[in-house]
Amino acid sequence: MIAIIDYGMGNLHSVSKAVERLGYEAVITADAQEIMEADGAILPGVGAFGDAMQNLQNTGLEEVTRFYAASGKPLLGICLGMQLLFSESEEYGQHQGLGLLPGSVIRFRGDFKVPHMGWNKLTFKQGSPLFKGLEEGHVYFVHSFHAKPQRSDDLLAITDYNGPVTAIVGRGNVYGMQFHPEKSGELGMSLLRNFLALTTDSRETTR
Repeated sequence: MIAIIDYGMGNLHSVSKAVERLGYEAVITADAQEIMEADGAILPGVGAFGDAMQNLQNTGLEEVTRFYAASGKPLLGICLGMQLLFSESEEYGQHQGLGLLPGSVIRFRGDFKVPHMGWNKLTFKQGSPLFKGLEEGHVYFVHSFHAKPQRSDDLLAITDYNGPVTAIVGRGNVYGMQFHPEKSGELGMSLLRNFLALTTDSRETTR
């Protein structure tokens, strides 16, 4: 079972439906026990970083998400959910994130269109189980802020939007995708499928 963490912000149902289309059971939940018992968890997100962190704190899901990451089971942040994995964000003030990955979330700066919206090609920076059997291709982005990981080995894939932009991150069992895999055609769904396969591997190793 895959827990879609419900903290009041995010495209919960589209993510849930995508998980189900790939043959996995999904539950949209804010229940700590249900989340901790899940084989994998997804932290979605649409909106502002500060509001999202406030919601996570108010619901007790900030601590639950950290505990889940520490459990060793696969955790995936999508869009804003990926940004929340980092240490801090400058979106409408300074805000502390979950701190699961060191780094900052900053606004695009320069004389070009913001938000970054549309299809852009991924470039894989290093090997990852997420990329098993896949070739680089295009996925769908919508964002005005982007993550700057402190550690280069946490950066799994980038795209180009007036310079390199973090697209996929990962360390251990914690992963993040800046784009929406459920809205990114065959490649997006394949990346999500590879993440979900990790939840099966995790379940097998903990039996």
